[in-house]
Amino acid sequence: MVTCGAVHTQHAANEKTLEKTAKRCAERGIVIPTFAQLKDPSKIPASVKSRLAKVAMNDVDPANLFRITWKNEPKESGGGFNQGNFVEFPQSLTGVSSRIIGLVGQHFPTGAHKVGAAFGCLVPRLVSGEFDPTTQKAVWPSTGNYCRGGAFDSALLGCTPIAILPEQMSRERFDWLKEIGAEVIMTPGGESNVKEIYDKCWEIKRTRKDCVIFNQFEEFGNAAWHYHVTGKTLGEIFDRLNGEAAGIGDRISGVGKAVAGASSSPDTRHPTPDTRHSTLPPLRLAGYISATGSAGTIAAGDFLRTKHPQLRVVATEALQCPTLLRCGFGDHRIEGIGDKHIPWIHNVRNTDMIAAIDDEQCLSLMRLFNEDAGKQMLSKQGVDQKTIDQLPLLGISGICNLVAAIKTARYYEMGGRDVLFFPMTDSMQLYGSRIEEQRQQHGGPLKELDAARTWARWLEGITTDNLRELTYQDRKQLHNFKYFTWVEQQQRDANDLRRLWDEDFWTETFNQVEAWDRQIEEFNNRVAAV
Repeated sequence: MVTCGAVHTQHAANEKTLEKTAKRCAERGIVIPTFAQLKDPSKIPASVKSRLAKVAMNDVDPANLFRITWKNEPKESGGGFNQGNFVEFPQSLTGVSSRIIGLVGQHFPTGAHKVGAAFGCLVPRLVSGEFDPTTQKAVWPSTGNYCRGGAFDSALLGCTPIAILPEQMSRERFDWLKEIGAEVIMTPGGESNVKEIYDKCWEIKRTRKDCVIFNQFEEFGNAAWHYHVTGKTLGEIFDRLNGEAAGIGDRISGVGKAVAGASSSPDTRHPTPDTRHSTLPPLRLAGYISATGSAGTIAAGDFLRTKHPQLRVVATEALQCPTLLRCGFGDHRIEGIGDKHIPWIHNVRNTDMIAAIDDEQCLSLMRLFNEDAGKQMLSKQGVDQKTIDQLPLLGISGICNLVAAIKTARYYEMGGRDVLFFPMTDSMQLYGSRIEEQRQQHGGPLKELDAARTWARWLEGITTDNLRELTYQDRKQLHNFKYFTWVEQQQRDANDLRRLWDEDFWTETFNQVEAWDRQIEEFNNRVAAV
């Protein structure tokens, strides 16, 4: 039982921390954006936008906190905001008539959307006085992009970052972390070795009292950021597409004009506007596909479900580590996903299907999409040049999500009215070393015959294998599977696990963002008064 005296003491401690934190932020010119501003950059003050006109996307400048949004103009420096960057993949590539659209993550600071997840974890504690950047270090356990995002956010907010990630992750990640000044701790293994990361976290808890661990797999701020920011962005893009399909505004091939900086690809499945009827049946938001790394990004599906109840939410993982598909395990090479456990923050009650994708398929398509012989093969198969030029926006997990989206469209027999979204969490900017490794392992650059085989087997040959459509009891089984990681290993309470099965829990959790925004505004006022 918590006594009134204990509550008063904690409040006094938090107040003292807030005073120190506000002083540091005032000294460094830090203003923290609200979640509402990251959802809708039109709410960002003109003074901030003026400052951003002189700041590059990856500069360690506090103004870049306001660029933790999907709506950045795709410019390296001085960019403003748009209505969201996305790519529509044409039927010539996907082989299905459904409209498959990827939300582009490359245009975040660091080149990956994990700066958003880290923001959602760190900022609520910072503005409530629960984290003291003057005496404590922020620890970011990760298999890659999350610790990069956490390190970047820490640098912007005047915090000292510690990154924990497996030693087998891509070289680009380690190089970048060292450049930004993070302390780097490498753990044994690769992508699916999360237990080793957790063990290191427990060691830090025992031995380093100056550290606070922001574990993306259990921090609800991660899921809440995606529910509000990612989910809202996807919903807005769908509404615009639906308006265009009904004859309101430009067709999708012209979205770049209507939406400054937004990416799109030509749609050859329908007549052009001057030859088609002005109104068509409305589109359906039929699918949201997201790989489950920390299970933060998939929370956007929870938001979309509130607007589109018929939506199918599909969780993607590596076939070599089929935890959700078969309660299985294993090592794989799709960086950023699939970690031999189910994250605490994954609302499996809201997941309709599991898609397990072969990591060899992802790496082979990576080469097809990025090497000369592959691009030539795509062109021969009728893929337009604009789409080919945009394929490097897909990182390895993005390719995984694309394949899963095609499988989903085939499995549910979706048609031209059906829209499926998936996140392109990062791009090939972070995986150049992986292409070099593949060339070394397979005898040099991709050859024409190999490109033809890749197209036939891994793209044209996509089927509905390794899918698991979930019943109510299947979902409950996966929920209960959390017990073995979180209660037995990570000292969570079984009653808390039972609470996660309650639908009202998730509504309450996502709704707390409004209170966080009020705290952010109060904190900014405190900083201004210093």
